Amino acid sequence: MTNHLLRDRAPLTDATWKQIDDEASTRLPVALGARKLVDFSGPHGWEYSATNLGRVTGVIDAPEESVIARTRRVLPLVEARADFVLDRDELDAVDRGADDVDYGPLDEAAVRIARVENSAVFNGWDAAGITGIVPASPHTPLVHQGSPQDYDDVITQAIATLKRAGVDGPYALALGPTQWTSVIEANEGGGYPLIRHLRDILGGPVEWVPGLDGVVVLSVRGGDFVLEVGQDLSVGYRDHDAQGVSLYLEESFSFRVNTPEAAIQVVIS
Repeated sequence: MTNHLLRDRAPLTDATWKQIDDEASTRLPVALGARKLVDFSGPHGWEYSATNLGRVTGVIDAPEESVIARTRRVLPLVEARADFVLDRDELDAVDRGADDVDYGPLDEAAVRIARVENSAVFNGWDAAGITGIVPASPHTPLVHQGSPQDYDDVITQAIATLKRAGVDGPYALALGPTQWTSVIEANEGGGYPLIRHLRDILGGPVEWVPGLDGVVVLSVRGGDFVLEVGQDLSVGYRDHDAQGVSLYLEESFSFRVNTPEAAIQVVIS
């Protein structure tokens, strides 16, 4: 584990750190919906600072005549961190063999930082220089006004739009929490589950993506969208007092859209 996380300064035993890491490893993948739908590059390490875009700027002034100079264009990685505090009495119980330790604050922090990553991928993050899938798409968003049971019609239209743009499948469906709930609830009452029906149409996954407000259909053929990670999500130590230990989840990442036409938004009205 990299030294900048300062884990050796925490008043925690190896057994406690292992349980904390295990809890984070269990909770994070559930909420990290975006990285299940795009290419993942990394982890490249905490020292990795920027994504090479393979491009240069225009010619800049050089201190000598008859010399041409350009600067390389890169996309800096953004560092994202979610703080949380765990109760010391709860952590002390780990070494006594407790298996019902309250990791609620860690679970909540995991969802918070997952929403940040998911939102950056789909919505973009202007302050970090990240253009997301939705704003990059050149397609006019499709509008769905029916019930969730009628999603198959608009999803079929979305796939047809991508195919006309020369974008092959398989395809995936990213759902914000509200839309995910609607799809799951539509499965009730018997019959062929809606989520399975949608997967059959898409040929790919249907994912819950906290941080996304709406619906996006995208190709998962590969090469269109890249999430590049320096340090993957890790737990670090900040400080402690008699009551609690202050920790954090931290990652560094960038995201780029290589093929804007490989996704289309569906607006639910």
